[in-house]
Amino acid sequence: MRVIGVTGGVGSGKSFVLNYIEEHFDARVVKADDVGHLLMMPGQVCYEPVVRLFGDWIVNEDGSLNRETIAQIVFEKKDMLEKLNKIIHPAVKKYIVKEIERSKKEETEFFFIEAALLLEDNYDEIYDEMWYIYCEKEVRMERLRRDRGYSEEKAQRVMENQLSEDEFEARCDFLLYNDEDVAHTYLQIERRMRTYYESM
Repeated sequence: MRVIGVTGGVGSGKSFVLNYIEEHFDARVVKADDVGHLLMMPGQVCYEPVVRLFGDWIVNEDGSLNRETIAQIVFEKKDMLEKLNKIIHPAVKKYIVKEIERSKKEETEFFFIEAALLLEDNYDEIYDEMWYIYCEKEVRMERLRRDRGYSEEKAQRVMENQLSEDEFEARCDFLLYNDEDVAHTYLQIERRMRTYYESM
């Protein structure tokens, strides 16, 4: 089984690319954000540490955590973001490692990990190669305004919190351009996946 890490700037279209892969290939896709949300649910490993970090007031009536409030806090306070990441990220990585082992036993051909902090969290320890989804900054800004309702200032601040494109490009094994037409994106994916099948 080939394990592939996928990353890219916010708004670059990672989910779009991975949805296509999941639909067209024998591939398991795990998104670090989704795992993080799962592990913050009541009874899960990150729930109590997060409540201790922020206080009981972030707990909703049904016992779930108010993720919108947490997101607002960590967006404004970088020290709280760092503390939250120290709780969430190691637990997410541990969960993903277990899922990789499970998928190997199920003889899945490909396992894709999508994470914004793929390099910062040293996922290179567990993947075979890394894809970087490239998209022009202006296109990403427009997507964030249109699809997520971000203000220009918020989109800019989120982008500034990520590593530079140059650093990602220097360390990736495959650069996928996702700022042209959809057909071009699909063609790049198909070509790359074909090289894997040819080497099996």
